[in-house]
Amino acid sequence: MPALPPPVGDEREGLREYVAAQQYAFHAVAFGLTDEQARSTPSVSALSIGGLIKHVTNCQRGWMARVAAAPELTESDRRPMEDQQADYQSEFVMRDDETLAGILARFDEQNAETIRLIETADLNAAVPIPPHVPWFPKDVSAWSVRWVILHMIEELARHAGQADIIRETIDGATLYELLAGLEDWEPTPWLTPWGKEPVAG
Repeated sequence: MPALPPPVGDEREGLREYVAAQQYAFHAVAFGLTDEQARSTPSVSALSIGGLIKHVTNCQRGWMARVAAAPELTESDRRPMEDQQADYQSEFVMRDDETLAGILARFDEQNAETIRLIETADLNAAVPIPPHVPWFPKDVSAWSVRWVILHMIEELARHAGQADIIRETIDGATLYELLAGLEDWEPTPWLTPWGKEPVAG
């Protein structure tokens, strides 16, 4: 995938391509990492690459379940907030028994489902707002599917930026050289793919 989304012809295509680009960024930021590196928390934050990928997988799953259930609440959103808190705490952590390959495989399964719903859902359908989540608005009864997908772009991009900083802290790698390494771009005097020797000047 190129470093930028392709030209788009309509709204739905734009939503799909921008979500797909942000999804793909996590493959780049994880490129070449060992399980130990993916599990590490090298910055002042408690976040890791593996934990962030787990979170954006679950984040997409929750929001896309709302899209699929619209105009009804999901079963998960009917649960008391206290019952949901343990889920939030564990999804940011890459456990010792988890592998980066396994986390990425589950991420890709959810990515495909997210893209499927973007391609098929009614963008105007009402997605009801769970009333007991403290950070959700109390003066709005529903979002549209369109709003939810735009929010997915926001969530994915925010966490991809966090992952960029963590990856650079681990080994100095930055996004464009990681993309170039992941996709086996030819080295140039101004961009060396991660894992290749720089072009002699």
